[in-house]
Amino acid sequence: MPEFLEPALRYSEAVVHGDTVWLCGQVPENPDGDITAQTGEVLAAIDRVLALAGSTRRQLLSATIYLRDMADYAGMNAVWDAWIAPGPGPARACVRAEMADPRWRVEIQAVAAR
Repeated sequence: MPEFLEPALRYSEAVVHGDTVWLCGQVPENPDGDITAQTGEVLAAIDRVLALAGSTRRQLLSATIYLRDMADYAGMNAVWDAWIAPGPGPARACVRAEMADPRWRVEIQAVAAR
C-alpha cells in the first residue's frame, strides 16, 4: 500500500511504495533569489522530504532538473556538485522548462531508495 507524505489537494510531497520514494517537484521558497540561492533552497527541501520518508541524498536513484533558462546550468551545477554525496551520482536529466511561477529558476523532482 503506498504511503502519501504531506498530501495536498493536487499532490503529495512524496509517495513511498515498498523501498522507493518518489518526490514531487521541489521549488524555491524565495522565488526572488538567483540560481544559486534557489538551487540551495530546492536541495534543502529535497533533504527535508527525503528525511520525512526515511531516506537521504545518498540514496538518490534519479533526478530531473527543470531550468527556466539554460544559462543557469553552470550555477545550478555548482550548488548541486557541492550538495551531492561523493561517489556515483544518480541518473539525471536537465531540461529547459516554462515554470508555473515565472520567478522560479529551478525545480527538481527526484526518486530515491529507502
